[in-house]
Amino acid sequence: MNQLKNFALALSFAATATTAGLAVAAPAANPLSVHVLDLQSGQPTAGIRVTLEERNGDGSNDWRALAAGVTNAQGRIAALYPEGKTMAAGDYRIVFETGDHFKREGKATFFPRIPVEFKTEAGVAHYHIPLLLSPYGYSTYRGN
Repeated sequence: MNQLKNFALALSFAATATTAGLAVAAPAANPLSVHVLDLQSGQPTAGIRVTLEERNGDGSNDWRALAAGVTNAQGRIAALYPEGKTMAAGDYRIVFETGDHFKREGKATFFPRIPVEFKTEAGVAHYHIPLLLSPYGYSTYRGN
């Protein structure tokens, strides 16, 4: 009975949020987004050049560029995949050009380019790849 009450309450809240004009998250239109954060300051990292590449389907280790962008003031690129195209299952690589960022900051870095390879599956609507960055290390994961 409590589960039914909780469900009814959640449904009521969702309806109220929608009618009250509150922001309700909508599904992402573009299948790929990235976010770069500075691990030392905890702040977004603007101005990072990012390139998306796809592995050629011939079994080689050759990559071809699909798209490129620059992180905004919030450290994000909300739509990195080419507009109007469906992301096929396969091997992809995002290259974060971090050297220029650290040069602007007057800092040395051990990682001037950070390539992040990942595999996509058929039927998945969106991939989000955050990069947590410092001059001598980085971390990434599959976000949502």
